[in-house]
Amino acid sequence: MDIQILQLIDGAKQARGLAVIIDVFRAYTTACFVMANGAEKIIPVGDLEVAHNLKKENPNYLLIGERKGRILPGFDYGNSPSQIENTDFTGKTLIQTTSAGTQGIVNAVHAEEIITGSFVNARAIADYIKETKPDIVSLVCMGYEGITHADEDIYCAEYIRSLLLELPFIFDIHDRLKNGSGKRFFTVANQEWTPEQDFHLCLERNRFNFVLKAEKADGYQYLKKIAPIQQK
Repeated sequence: MDIQILQLIDGAKQARGLAVIIDVFRAYTTACFVMANGAEKIIPVGDLEVAHNLKKENPNYLLIGERKGRILPGFDYGNSPSQIENTDFTGKTLIQTTSAGTQGIVNAVHAEEIITGSFVNARAIADYIKETKPDIVSLVCMGYEGITHADEDIYCAEYIRSLLLELPFIFDIHDRLKNGSGKRFFTVANQEWTPEQDFHLCLERNRFNFVLKAEKADGYQYLKKIAPIQQK
């Protein structure tokens, strides 16, 4: 198995084999919470106009996402796992658009298979990869807005790789991230849209034992929960 770690939107475009599109802060952490709370599927899109058109065609769908970290006008939810942690999404379909995570999925056009990546389901991701045995695994770190490297995504890729190779991983990243790419979660002025609790939820390992797999239909990718994955 050839395991590659790629970066940003360009990395998504280069991804081959099974692509794991990683967005820890916060798209694919939030997506896991949404699916754990009963949602039927998530439609990740890159473009705001596409998101709004889908909503017009499907008024019962919910809009979730952000630009510059903030909830968008007319959207039902932002990009905060803590704000939807206890929300019941049973049977719902959500349209998700974010600055980084969803851009990765729509740009991974050469990948044979796409799943999302985050710490909250990292072991399930590794178990899924071990079960499906792809020749190539592309771990794509989407970073900030898909254009700037973000340490949390790189750490997540390294953690998933360590699980695949059964190597030790020293998980001492909280302080480094708190003083680095996660600093915004501890800024008082940001608490409405980047609450501190998001930082802690996003770095919680292996909370969920499922993967989110993208399946293409009608010109869109649909994220669906593949479960259960037996954690080892």
